[in-house]
Amino acid sequence: MFIIVAPGKVKHMTVIDKEKIRYYRVEGYGYKAIAAKTGLTESMVKGFCRRNDLTGAAADLADTVCRQCGSALVNCGKRAKKFCCDNCRALWWSSHQYLAEPKTENSRVCIYCENIFYSPPGKQRKYCGHSCYIDSRFGKGKNNDDRTI
Repeated sequence: MFIIVAPGKVKHMTVIDKEKIRYYRVEGYGYKAIAAKTGLTESMVKGFCRRNDLTGAAADLADTVCRQCGSALVNCGKRAKKFCCDNCRALWWSSHQYLAEPKTENSRVCIYCENIFYSPPGKQRKYCGHSCYIDSRFGKGKNNDDRTI
């Protein structure tokens, strides 16, 4: 499969793209949504899904075995289980981090040490950590290291 990125340049569908398509399809996403998330064309996604038996309703694609260890799952609630235990879930996500949605974080500059740090949206943090706050608040300034209180 090829994607035309720019005139004269062609991009191959990578193994990661294929795994993302499988993941999103099992999660119940449609072809258009998967194409938007992966940056591929809708026809590429649709063709891949047809060749790999990923067509049909999301209920048909629900997991019946643990994604990590392959043991059988017993669903006893509204939401379908994907993992048999928390250990399997943690192991699977640690090896599939590229599938996780990027978190929106704001980059800021610490007013004490001037290092860049990330703050959650909606938080107006001024310092990168507690030590910078304490040093700034209680007089251990950059130029006044010998200052006594």
